[in-house]
Amino acid sequence: MNRRQILGVAGAMLALGPQAMKAAAQANTKTPVLLPPRLKAGDTVGLIEPASATWEPFAIQLIEEALGNLGLKSKRAHNILDRDGYFAGDDKARAEGVNQMFGDPDANAIMSVRGGWGTARILPWLDFDLIGQNPKALIGYSDITALHLAIHAMTGMVTFHGPVGISAWGKQSLETFKPLLFDGATPDYVNPVAAEDRLVQRKWRTQTITPGTARGRLLGGNLTVMTALVGTPYLPAFDGAILFFEDIDEAVYRVDRMLTQLGQAGILGRVAGVIVGNCTDCSQGNSIGGFTLTEILDHHLKPLGVPAYSGAFIGHLTDQFTVPEGGLIEMDADAGTFRLLEPAVR
Repeated sequence: MNRRQILGVAGAMLALGPQAMKAAAQANTKTPVLLPPRLKAGDTVGLIEPASATWEPFAIQLIEEALGNLGLKSKRAHNILDRDGYFAGDDKARAEGVNQMFGDPDANAIMSVRGGWGTARILPWLDFDLIGQNPKALIGYSDITALHLAIHAMTGMVTFHGPVGISAWGKQSLETFKPLLFDGATPDYVNPVAAEDRLVQRKWRTQTITPGTARGRLLGGNLTVMTALVGTPYLPAFDGAILFFEDIDEAVYRVDRMLTQLGQAGILGRVAGVIVGNCTDCSQGNSIGGFTLTEILDHHLKPLGVPAYSGAFIGHLTDQFTVPEGGLIEMDADAGTFRLLEPAVR
């Protein structure tokens, strides 16, 4: 089935209602997982800008130097440093940049320069047949969630929720990025302990919401971006998945609203477990007598009856885990950890 047929079927399912959507979701879970090739020294990383613009040439230079320090070369998509309002070119140009790098035999992997906003706008112009025929490690986070989820929904390919080019490339990023993508390792994801913590861990601490262990394919990303894909053909089936999410600068009531939508769309009720990453600067705002983020997470996740914990080292952080979107993992909500069960590259 080609991309146009997939989109046509998805549209028909939306029109036919919940039962048809459920059948489509169950069919989606049978899509074979497509693994990209692992990276090796000397490989070339294609740089893309599917969302917001980067107009400082020095920023691109720093990214290319960082990749060089990893033993990698880089190649720029045609729209790098372009600008159309706050986007890196118009929608079709940004989509062409993504298609260009998946179709380029010289590009062994693909990394987004930055996130921002705009990736969801380019999804109708992506060539998912081309992408599925040329699996490559796609790396990025935040707004790139739309690209991760759409590619997994349409092709079954494993991608990587991790640093964008302009990220700080800290210790934890490298300690998971390199073994995962170069060695095909199956890492244990355990939050680091900050040097200033002594008798009790305070920073980067996890909290159990519902105890237990669970296995499933890891799917999710930025909560705002993911929720905006509900009702489109670009959201994969979450049946039996381990849902993960993170966000930044969202008031608690907005997190509440988005989790309400995921629940009423039937997504939360399908998952085998939930891992909540960092919600950076997610505050109660100026409301009096409002709920804390912890209380809202409890409201939505405890009734699911599946293992869940919060505080995973994922999100808008100076340093963060690189995790495989679509990779098979086992989570332990009591310990606040998870581990990859099989290589995410071939």
